[in-house]
Amino acid sequence: MSNDKYGSDQAPDCYPGTDVLVNLLDLRNAEDLDEAERYINEVASAHLEFIPPPYSLATLKHVHRTLFEAIYPWAGEIRTLAISKGSTRFCSPEYIEREVAKELSKMADAGWFEGFSRQQLVPAVAESYGTLNVAHPFREGNGRTQRIPFEYIIFNAGYLIDWGMVDQEEWIKACIHSYHGDDELIVDVFNRCIGNSIAEVDC
Repeated sequence: MSNDKYGSDQAPDCYPGTDVLVNLLDLRNAEDLDEAERYINEVASAHLEFIPPPYSLATLKHVHRTLFEAIYPWAGEIRTLAISKGSTRFCSPEYIEREVAKELSKMADAGWFEGFSRQQLVPAVAESYGTLNVAHPFREGNGRTQRIPFEYIIFNAGYLIDWGMVDQEEWIKACIHSYHGDDELIVDVFNRCIGNSIAEVDC
């Protein structure tokens, strides 16, 4: 099994000779752990209720802890290890809190996009999502964690969201392009995922 999921220098918290993170389930096969994560995340997410703005790093920690507390002992804790995937090197641990606060403050200044038309909302949300993705506050599970507060933000702005409109490969490709300053693909992702306004659905 390859041990370079996060780079060979980033595996001190993995089982020896693997890229599988030490976990409370003691699962040492990547596929088994992925399957367990998906199931547990699905069950745990049902216990998450809508949170209105404002949002903070504490919001992300709460969501991450809820999703992963049965899997990892560090659920809800900011990572202390520098990580990268391929050519994408995520925010250094010492800057995570600052960078997350900066982007959330930017969204707060925009009123959490309340009152935005769909045409305005899609690129604004996509850009903020891509920026926060670079922070990657947690050792694992960042995408699943980040999407939930963005569901809240989009719902609070008056729109529906369906992440199932895009597959995992498209998400990864869009995030990589966004990391390198090209938001076209991530805007397309959100354009497909963000649906009608809630008001239109309720009519």
